[in-house]
Amino acid sequence: MRNLDLRGKADMLRLLGHPTRLAILAELSGGVKCVSDIQDLLDVPQSNVSQHLSALRRERIVDYHEDGKLRCYYITRPALVSALQEFLSGEYPEIRRSAESVRAEGRLREKKCPARPGRL
Repeated sequence: MRNLDLRGKADMLRLLGHPTRLAILAELSGGVKCVSDIQDLLDVPQSNVSQHLSALRRERIVDYHEDGKLRCYYITRPALVSALQEFLSGEYPEIRRSAESVRAEGRLREKKCPARPGRL
């Protein structure tokens, strides 16, 4: 992967790594909601909700339609949000390995890919 690709992905993870933004996305996964609905569901000040929605909107994860004075938000990247929710709901057990199995794997890789001069 190119360095720029990783930088962009890291930026996206930082954006999505805020608990309030995760909660907003969870609520919007259930359908379109207006700012006041989100505020009531999360018990967060309206200005705070609006700031988080603006950040999500800049990255084109959510957008809105105006209904009179109301801004009703929806998810524009449902596959991303679905994958995020699946990731967050998963369990990832730790796998411990013996020193011998790690050494054996290292020896196996050395046979398949000999080190090139100047590289580790």
